[in-house]
Amino acid sequence: MSTLTGNWNYPTAIRFGAGRIDELAAACRSVGIERPLLVTDRGLAALPIVTDALKKNTEDGLPTQIFADVQGNPIGQNVEDGVRCYHANGNDGVIAMGGGSALDVGKAIALMAGQSRPLWDFEDREDWWTRVDPDGVAPIVAVPTTSGTGSEVGRASVITDTSDHTKKIIFHPKMLPALVIADPALTTGLPPHLTAWTGIDALSHNLEAWCSPLFHPMADGIALEGMQLIQRALPQAVKHGEDLVARAEMMIASTMGATAFQKGLGGMHAIAHPIGATLNTHHGRTNGVLMPYVLMYNRSVLKSRLSDAARYLGLDPTFEGFLNWILELRAEIGVPHTLAELGVEQKHVDMLAPLAAADPSAGTNPKPLSVPDLRRVIAAAVSGDLDGAAG
Repeated sequence: MSTLTGNWNYPTAIRFGAGRIDELAAACRSVGIERPLLVTDRGLAALPIVTDALKKNTEDGLPTQIFADVQGNPIGQNVEDGVRCYHANGNDGVIAMGGGSALDVGKAIALMAGQSRPLWDFEDREDWWTRVDPDGVAPIVAVPTTSGTGSEVGRASVITDTSDHTKKIIFHPKMLPALVIADPALTTGLPPHLTAWTGIDALSHNLEAWCSPLFHPMADGIALEGMQLIQRALPQAVKHGEDLVARAEMMIASTMGATAFQKGLGGMHAIAHPIGATLNTHHGRTNGVLMPYVLMYNRSVLKSRLSDAARYLGLDPTFEGFLNWILELRAEIGVPHTLAELGVEQKHVDMLAPLAAADPSAGTNPKPLSVPDLRRVIAAAVSGDLDGAAG
């Protein structure tokens, strides 16, 4: 990589580079925010990356309140509580700061700040997004502190509806943050296991976008280069968290994955979503476990596609060459091989399969996913039987 800093505009305005968190107050003002609500998660709220940002905003004359009641798999109540906090403080915009959960809740709070309908009325179905009053959506500045979901460049939030224990995608074009501060220095303190879990999530986004059967050559190019960045940078970022080049490349690859998956996702996400919603597993870690099993299920239609990807990555240019790289990468960075290691049991399979079949991500899997197919894949991933997942 020739430089560690830059100003980009794809798909939104991005200020990229170490130390650029110091521009937070100016970034807020540039999009019309004078009284921001900083939305983060409970774990980050007391750490220097958040407290320093709040202090700097105050010094720069931008009083900033904080809302941190955000859990790992965020629920609708987190959004409702955040909207109440937003109105109580008289805020006029949102700083969404953290990993995917905080970013998703921050964007959803900004969406709901000026709406009269309930959150679930804006699920990403048919034309439900047109129900939103666009004038009621608050401006958003996003500050990712992990390299995984890429939610900072997305127009949607994934929120769990506790009434039916499903993850739902809330969507509106104005949920795309007006400006992103992508500062890889904010990720250098991320522990190795979270670096691995969020990093494998970024890989799942790029990989499932590449494998999606939809036609989108621009997304294909982004996904392929995103995988190459992850191949080079993720093991280094896990082993040497202070390596700013590796951290920067992972942050770029994360935004690339979220940009590419407008082409669609697939079975990894279709299965991971209900597992996370019902068993509260880490989303990226779950995707990482599922990755080779879903690839095995799709093998008959992905041989050529993954051979091309393997060739680009300098691997043995076959499906098996790509699969072996995935298995070796997971072992190297400490991603488990089975869903059983995440607490998923065979007794959960019958409950999870129909939920996965109904997930929107299932629609762009390279092969159709029926409930019996999903039972087989999930059961294989619980027991660690790769051949048992083959379609």
